[in-house]
Amino acid sequence: MQTVLLTGAASGIGRQAALQFAAAGWRVLAVDRDQERLGTLRDELTAVNFQPIHLDLSSSEAITTLKRLDFPLDAIVNNAGLSDTSGTALVDQSPEQFERLFALNLDAPARILKALRDRLVPGARIVNVSSGAGLKAIPFRGVYSPTKAGLIAQSAALAKAMPELTVTCLCPGFVRTELVDSLISAGRLDPEQAVAKIPLGRMAAPSELARVIVFLAGRDARPLGGQTFIYDGGSSAYGGSARIAPSHRTVINHDAGTRYTLIGAPEEWADALPVGSGIYAAVLDFTPLEAPEGQLPQAVHQAAVRFAKEHSSDAALTLVLPSRSSEAGNWELASDVAAAEMLVRTLACELASNGLRVNALRMSGGPHGRAALVAFVAGVETQFLTGQILTA
Repeated sequence: MQTVLLTGAASGIGRQAALQFAAAGWRVLAVDRDQERLGTLRDELTAVNFQPIHLDLSSSEAITTLKRLDFPLDAIVNNAGLSDTSGTALVDQSPEQFERLFALNLDAPARILKALRDRLVPGARIVNVSSGAGLKAIPFRGVYSPTKAGLIAQSAALAKAMPELTVTCLCPGFVRTELVDSLISAGRLDPEQAVAKIPLGRMAAPSELARVIVFLAGRDARPLGGQTFIYDGGSSAYGGSARIAPSHRTVINHDAGTRYTLIGAPEEWADALPVGSGIYAAVLDFTPLEAPEGQLPQAVHQAAVRFAKEHSSDAALTLVLPSRSSEAGNWELASDVAAAEMLVRTLACELASNGLRVNALRMSGGPHGRAALVAFVAGVETQFLTGQILTA
């Protein structure tokens, strides 16, 4: 049985992740400072291996008590985080307000790893949950954006320092958590304004983020080591000035399954990826790999035209692009690759209103160790993922 230490487990995304880890057969060590909610979660998970740990992670002394744990750990998910809802300008904040967010959002993940390093099994996974606020500054939320930006950088540095681990950083966009609901109720967040820059026109549900967390904590996430997984409905890719209208589309049930169509795939990939008979249509297009030199953007465009003719709504196009090493030593190809990647993002923004997703994977070689990742990125479980370029 795999074991995960999950912080911020009592509510929101963390609670959903705890439920999904348990459903997948994991032992869950659930850390939170809210003892009452931990008890409620324990009651829901009585049939599985579950250990609640009441702990205030803003205290370095409290974190050291984790050394007493006697479980080998397959994964640590640093999900606990804190935002500043006071609306106070940074220049008017006290040192205490400043340090409180640094302690939990940025210092705690590093302290937890140091406390539990000897408990990690070979090849263990570290998932640090940052935020889209770490990519773009959000004013009047204290040092939320700075601490989340710091966590992104910390994750990348950790991946280089400890390559034996699989370290990934998850950056969610707007998620309809209890925190977001409280901001809406307080009049500090207009939901229509919130989705005005999200191409898919909606917020994500906590359960959607939980599915990504469970995947990143698993063995199949190895190809993503050192990367930031941006799961934001395309908001990080969107640079338009027009407001996006709220979407009233129904998210397809994740249990509905995926129907994969492979175009131009090498035989080894066709054998590795199941066709499937699910409701959700996912097209995996490998033809950009065979694009003539200097014609990569044209190949991406042709693939998108094919996809749009066949699918009018609720489907995903995942383009397989050459790895970055393909442009090494040839400066002229740099513009070709950059243009193709921005074309992916632009297509994602233009097609999103109908629930169509467009992403790309840079990779070379066969499906060994990558097939599960490709299937996940393209499939029904990641319906809030669009406009992203990942390396496998």
